[in-house]
Formats: sequence, structure tokens, C-alpha cells
Amino acid sequence: MKKSSLYWLLTLVVLVTSSCDNYLDINANPNSAISASAQLVLPQAIVSAAAMSSSYNNYGAHFGGYMANAGGFSGFGNLLNYNLVTGDYNALWVNTYDNLQDFKYVIDQTEGAEGQGYFNATAKIMTVLDYARLVDAFGNVPYSEALLGNAGRTPKYDDAATIYQDLIVKLDAAIAAIDAAKFPLALNSSSDPLFKGNMTTWKQFANTLKLRLLIRMSGVSALSSFVTTKFAALDKTLGFLTTDAIVNPGYTKQDGKQNPTWGTWGYTVAGALANSSRIPTQFAFGFYKGQKLTDNGRGAVIYKNFASTTTPTPINQLGNESNAPAIIPSYSTWYTGTFNSASSITDALGILKGPSMGQPIMLAAESYFLQAEAQLKGYLPGTFGTSFDQGITQSFTYLYKDVTNVVGTGKNVAADVATYKADNATSYLVNIALATTNEQRLEAIITQKYIALNMINSDEGWNEYRRTGYPKTDPAGNGYTNIASNKSNSTRPDKLPTRILYPSSEQSYNAANFKTVNQFADLIFWDPN
Repeated sequence: MKKSSLYWLLTLVVLVTSSCDNYLDINANPNSAISASAQLVLPQAIVSAAAMSSSYNNYGAHFGGYMANAGGFSGFGNLLNYNLVTGDYNALWVNTYDNLQDFKYVIDQTEGAEGQGYFNATAKIMTVLDYARLVDAFGNVPYSEALLGNAGRTPKYDDAATIYQDLIVKLDAAIAAIDAAKFPLALNSSSDPLFKGNMTTWKQFANTLKLRLLIRMSGVSALSSFVTTKFAALDKTLGFLTTDAIVNPGYTKQDGKQNPTWGTWGYTVAGALANSSRIPTQFAFGFYKGQKLTDNGRGAVIYKNFASTTTPTPINQLGNESNAPAIIPSYSTWYTGTFNSASSITDALGILKGPSMGQPIMLAAESYFLQAEAQLKGYLPGTFGTSFDQGITQSFTYLYKDVTNVVGTGKNVAADVATYKADNATSYLVNIALATTNEQRLEAIITQKYIALNMINSDEGWNEYRRTGYPKTDPAGNGYTNIASNKSNSTRPDKLPTRILYPSSEQSYNAANFKTVNQFADLIFWDPN
């Protein structure tokens, strides 16, 4: 279906559910609800989940060392010192639960209904994605009593590790439901803006989400039996994602229809710079420009003026406000296309490809790095080095693709990967065969995952840093070696926070269960530090 037709369908969703917007809201009165079909609600829910991917990326980019403050601005406040307050990340919480309510609506409408098995299963898989995001950001969250409307106005907070285990069970059930579906109504490009109705890919996505959760639980001794059992039962024949999971309902430059990441870090519909107060960190940039590794291939498509010696890419350490570089006029530093005028902005490669680019919710690169770690730890058969190399290749591949999801003209992924390995010939972070211990091998896997997730799914880079301590950081070092803000008030050795705080909405409306936590001392259950 043409992109314009898909947008027409999504517009119809809004019209049909104009009062259903309130019905799907977790704080709405269910007595005011009207009906909408699962076929109409599922695609807009998936598109909303993609927008949430962009929001979680923004949160992870700040804490995970990908994004710093530009010069010429003031008022950054606790973004620089990590002195978080309740309410700083309300939107992540509220919007994720709103999205979960949409998926619950689809599940409720299709549960046990003849021919609706694919709609039901995909909504359950997306539900797992949303709840895992909440746990990774907030820890214990409402789960068993959530999304109950008037019957559950003050839901209890469930144990995060218990939630993770139940999410694995739900993924198992969703995969089984796809296999068992009788005479199912097929998904297509209209009803499924993620995989266009390819149910094998949906199952592989579920399997990859399961792999992510199991890997994250694998370092928790109390869960070792559960993890071992579930890894043994994992469908290795089905496999995992081999292509990027990208949502594209037909994003365009039109008002309200731009890709959400482009609209946040690229340009507005009017052609104005969307955000001029943020630039890349020295810490992240050093993985490309030689301070830690040399990566001319990916660096050139990610960063504006990457190769320039006269007007180099503006970079900074988070917190530095003394002579901090300003952004290049009219340019996002993560956009490498050509800005001619507000009405003439070319498409590009890299992170900000253009307003019609798809929105990644999981990269194939991450899938392969997860497999590499599982193979390293003996949970999966296969060679970790092969998966590691494939992860690097998939990272290059995604960044070299244009807005149509095709590798750009003149780009040679295999040749540039070979150059990358040659340019870092003595580094086990790039050539994993040089690693002499499993700890070095794990460091290589997580460091390359961190690089691949740069400003795409930065929250996953942040999650993996907290879980493993990689990439390495030196809190006494300079901006290229210290991931933390130089204005950090953290009491931790790495000078970073461990989490964000629960939202003020919970403090107001669910006070009996609201938890006061410390962003420097309280850990997510999989964080060993």
C-alpha cells in the first residue's frame, strides 16, 4: 500500500477513535468508551510504540554518554549534575502506559476470537517490549494490577525480576499462539507497519526480545535456574532477527507525519532546526575519530563535518560550559545531508536520514551482539566471534541505508568493515580474536553494541553499561574517557546515576504505592553495581 494510503488509514483511526483516545487512556472513565476494531487500533499502537522508542533513545542518550550540552545555552540544571527530581521523566511513564492500554484493548478485543490470532499475538509481543522498557528505566512497576481502569486506580508495584520472568512466559505464549492460529486474518502493510504481516519475523522478534531479557537476567544468581531452563527451551531453529525492526507507517515531511527522531534532532516541517542545544559527547565521538578507535566509515555518515579540519564536528563533555562549542548554524550535528534552505533539505545516510526514514525499535546489530554474548556464556550453540563480526556488519549496513532502507549508492559495507578491522588491527574491541579472556571478549561485545546503538536505541546502550560496566569509563579522565558529566553530583565511583525517579503523577494519584528512590544508590534488579 502506498504511504499516503497508510496515512489515510491511520487518520481514519484517529477519526474513529476520537473519543476512543480517552477510552484508551489509563486514567479515562471506561463508561464513556466507544468501540473500535483491533484492526484499526493495532497499527496506531505500533506507531506510538515507535515514537516511544525515540523518547527512550533521548533519555538513554543523556545518561548513557552519547549526548552533551552545546555552548551558548543556560538552564540545563539537573541534566548536568544528575540531581533528579520527581517528575523529570513523567512522559516516559505516562506515555508507555497509554501505549500499553492500546495494546491491551487489541488483546481484549481479539482474545479467543476466531481469525484474530495474529492481532492478539503481535499485541502481546509489543506489550512485552513496553513493560521491559518500563522495568529497565524504573525497576518495580505496576504490572499485575495495571491497566484495570476503575478496578485498579492504585495498582501495586510488582517485583521487577518477577515481571521479567512473566514477560518470558508471555513471549512463549505469543509465539505458540502464532503457530496455533486457525484461519487467521492476515496482517499486511496497513495493519502492521512493523513487519508487514511477516509472521516468521514477528516470531523471531519475540525470540530476540526473549534473548535480551534472558541475557539481562543471566547475571542474577537467584534467577540462574530459570535462565538455564528457558535458554534450554529457546527455539534455536526459529532463530533471531536478521534484519532491523523498523516501523514506518508512511512518514513524510508533512505536518505531524515526520519520523519522530528526525522531528526531535533534525528539522521541523518548516525547516527550522529542531534542537540546537545538544551535540555529541567526546566520549562517543572518540570511538570514531581515533581517541579510542578509528571508524571513518560510520563516523562520516553519522557526524556533520566528521572529516573537516577547518570546521570540525562540535563535540563536548556533558557538563562543560566553559568555551563549549556551539552547534553548526542550521545543522544538527547528527545530520550529514545538505541544508540548502528551509525548503531544500536533502535526504542522507546515518542516524538522521530524512523525515521519511523508518523508526528502529530494535537493530539487527543488537540481535547479533546478544547472540554473541549468549554463545560466549554457553547458552547458545555457535561461534561468538562470527556473531560479533555480523553485529558490526549489520551496524554498518543500517547506517549506510537511506530513507528507503536501501544501502546508499557508492557504499560498500564489506569493504568498509574490512578497513575498520585493519585500522584497529591491534584492538580486541574490534578484532575479538585478539581478546585473551572472556572478560575482554564480553567488553568487546558490549562496546561494539554501545557503538551500534549510538543515538538510535541509546537506552539499550545505557542499560548494558549499567549491567556490565562497559564501555570502560575513567571518572578521573577527560571527556574522551569519562562517560559522566563533569558537573556530576553522583556519589558512585563512576559518577553516574543508576536509574531515574518515579513520576510525580504516581506520587499524586498512587501515593499508597509510590516509592521514594535514590538515583545514585537504588539499582535495577539486573544491575550488579
